[in-house]
This record gives sequence, C-alpha cells and structure tokens, in this order.
Amino acid sequence: MPEYQRRLPGIFREISGIKPDDVRVSVLGTVVDSEDGRFVLDDGTGRLLVSWDQGVEQGRLVRVIGRVIPLEDGLELQAEVLQDLTGLDLKLFKKAREMEVRLGV
Repeated sequence: MPEYQRRLPGIFREISGIKPDDVRVSVLGTVVDSEDGRFVLDDGTGRLLVSWDQGVEQGRLVRVIGRVIPLEDGLELQAEVLQDLTGLDLKLFKKAREMEVRLGV
C-alpha cells in the first residue's frame, strides 16, 4: 500500500497577517488584476500576488489555499486550490470569523 504524505493545513489569514514563515495559508478576497498565470487578490487589508495556471475573472470573489513564497520585496502565494465564492454573503462571513476569533475556535 503506498504511503501518502499529509499536507499541512491552510491556516486562514488576512493578507496583511501572512508571515514569511507561514507554509500554507487560506485567503479570501477579490481578484483585482489578472494576467498570464498570475492574479492580484485584495481582501481589504492588503494585496497579494497569486500564481495560478488558469485564468481568473477580474472582480471575482475567491478563496485560495496555497504555499507562501517569500520574495525579496514581499510575498507570493503559489495557489494549490481556488474556490469561486460568488454569491457568498461577505458581511455574514466576516461576522462569523469575528465570532470564531472571539470564542477561540
């Protein structure tokens, strides 16, 4: 039976809270620019360059799970999973996140 190596979980972070020593993160935001296998994600706390080999429509709300790549002039995220969150009630999501943080969940 082949052995499988478990991936580290994607820790939910706001873009401004991503640290160079984070391995995998999960971020949620709006695609504000997209070109040639990369796009810029904005979550209201900052912007992040994301590498993704498929096209992503500008203005789309997405969740990205991926590996943090420290660069000399900042960070980049190498996307492993991209989830389209069109239709998500963002205000309700943020309220639920605030409750999770407050309760320590």
